[in-house]
Amino acid sequence: MCGIVGYVGTQDILPILINGLRKLEYRGYDSAGVVVQSPNSSFIEKTTGKLSVLEEKLRGKRPEGIQGIGHVRWATHGGVTDYNSHPHTDCSGEITLVHNGIIENYLELKNWLGQQAHEFDSETDTEVIAHLIEHFTRDGKDLEQAVRAAVSKLDGSYALAVLSRSEPGKIVAARQDSPLIVGLGETENYLASDIPAILEHTRTIQILEDGEMAVITQTAVAITTVAGEPVRRDPIHIDWDAESAEKGGFDHFMLKEIFEQPKALRDTLAQRLAADSSGVVLDEISLTPEEARSIDRVALIACGTAYHAGIVGKYMIEKVLNLACEAQVASEFRYHHRPMDQNTLLVVVSQSGETADTLAALRAGKREGARTVAICNVKASTIAREADVVIYTKAGPEIAVASTKAYTTQIAALSLLVLRLGELTGALKPGEMTALVQELRALPQKVEMALKSTEEVKAIAREFARWDDIFFIGRGLDYAAAMEGQLKLKEISYIHAEAYPAGELKHGTLALIEQDVPVVALITQKEISQKTISNIEEVRARGGCIWGVTLEGIGDARDHMDFQTRLPDTSPLLAPVVAAVPLQLLAYYAAVERNCPVDKPRNLAKSVTVE
Repeated sequence: MCGIVGYVGTQDILPILINGLRKLEYRGYDSAGVVVQSPNSSFIEKTTGKLSVLEEKLRGKRPEGIQGIGHVRWATHGGVTDYNSHPHTDCSGEITLVHNGIIENYLELKNWLGQQAHEFDSETDTEVIAHLIEHFTRDGKDLEQAVRAAVSKLDGSYALAVLSRSEPGKIVAARQDSPLIVGLGETENYLASDIPAILEHTRTIQILEDGEMAVITQTAVAITTVAGEPVRRDPIHIDWDAESAEKGGFDHFMLKEIFEQPKALRDTLAQRLAADSSGVVLDEISLTPEEARSIDRVALIACGTAYHAGIVGKYMIEKVLNLACEAQVASEFRYHHRPMDQNTLLVVVSQSGETADTLAALRAGKREGARTVAICNVKASTIAREADVVIYTKAGPEIAVASTKAYTTQIAALSLLVLRLGELTGALKPGEMTALVQELRALPQKVEMALKSTEEVKAIAREFARWDDIFFIGRGLDYAAAMEGQLKLKEISYIHAEAYPAGELKHGTLALIEQDVPVVALITQKEISQKTISNIEEVRARGGCIWGVTLEGIGDARDHMDFQTRLPDTSPLLAPVVAAVPLQLLAYYAAVERNCPVDKPRNLAKSVTVE
């Protein structure tokens, strides 16, 4: 949520800021703004709406200056208005800043500053920071000292980029719980919330940690702690292909990313499966067999789509390892989780590695002595750095807000973790291990085969898109897959969708079934397929319109449904990966049919970095 871009150098600043912000649109936003500063003036333009609105307001303008910052805002304090948009200034316009995060004690600070004759133009917590910095400059402090003093008074999360007209050619940045990176050039330097914003300009970056500041000029970057202690930080080289962030001929990033899933799965599994299928090669897990056997409980913690991947992981852990396992939403886990100790394995799942509630859960587990593992897609993200162990999903950049390839690769990574633990504890016999490794190796090809259902799913989506309510049912792992399917549908098509355990239909859900109401039924678990088919018949008897998603190995169930999509047979434990494909396609084509903004659904953000 929210995004920051900053630049100090001699290039034309506005294009750098706007292009950088465009690369951060995936984070979700409702307003945008920029400032270019010179010793004599601060040129500020900001507006609600998309970047195209801001660009129109900037048309023909070329403000002078060698420092600038830009921001896309997702409202947290104050309504979606021009005056609440970033950047914000102090009373005199001397100090200008942008901010990601939430300041929890802003009202207390605002009231105190008001008593010092400060006047405010917005309803935001961010403007309070600008006035607080101004307060300390009145005491004779320079910009760096004033920012250092100001952040010591803040409670909450922040990523800050601050300019002062009296100190041209300088950006002062600070970070606490919201990501910030510095990009290094030869005669220019950059600041951003995320790597894609500056990737076209530099591939050499430094990452700010919590409680750190950076003073960025045209020729130097100095990183210190908030207390003022120098920090040595080795640069990191980024080898991403900038082309991977483009649509590649697809109409939307989401569709492109759905079709990238076979490659993403191959990359995630590459060099992690033994050549003879005898086990997995997961050097990240350095536990001894004794340490692995000492684990008596696993907690899988995540949010949104990652939580649904965690539910699949829970089934795997219980089935394969015979271990007690819980899957919880991170925002709930924080406040009423069971105590953890060294025999607890805490597994956190996050695409971005910056999800605020998941990060807080990770930190809680570490404080209590749990062993921690992160399943993450973004290298050097906060969660990846703070977990004891990180298993990267190697899905590549995911631009669409609705997660697709991140979800399926998270399940693949969780599978690797489960197999490695099964190997260490002896829970998996050699023949069982070989069979599961072979299924994992075949998974990318089976997802490719599932993608051949695109045209038939597209036709079903046309039928379903005219409805305002769609229901998903399944048992066991099919229920887990149904939960992700309904989330995809409602987050991008705005169709109300709910997933129910098929066995619960008679406990209330059948009251919602009317003539022709669409119901998506998943049947990939052979052992309980007949029970699910019986539940389907209950829905048909009430007039519901059934689309069944099943596996070839279960047999033709066409007589029990109006539409049927048959997918390649696979292990029941991995079936949610294959079943995800038609459910993702349903959501995508329903959204297209309803003229929804597929890649950027309303009110949602790609990376949720506030609670």
